[in-house]
Amino acid sequence: MFQAEELKKLDKNYFEVIRADEVDVTVISKNTRHIWLIHNAGYPMEGSCVVFHAHSPAMPYHQHGRANTLGQAVRSIKNHDKWQLKGRPGEKRKKDFILQVQ
Repeated sequence: MFQAEELKKLDKNYFEVIRADEVDVTVISKNTRHIWLIHNAGYPMEGSCVVFHAHSPAMPYHQHGRANTLGQAVRSIKNHDKWQLKGRPGEKRKKDFILQVQ
């Protein structure tokens, strides 16, 4: 279960928070507009998360990875944004970078 203290730490300058409760956190990155669902599976240990990702509301989620904590999941999302905004090999760097990825 996500604790209230963890949920309060969600970076609302970086994310639009759609849902945040003890089991699921759904956010939209203000940088990429990608949608992220962080599900607290509670297995194999309390706090274990499965991270799902969709490129737009019309697209289905796919599993992005796993994390041991909500904080670790958020760092993974920010790292993915950083990679995404650099552009894929052969693409120009995206100019819609809104927030600094830490």
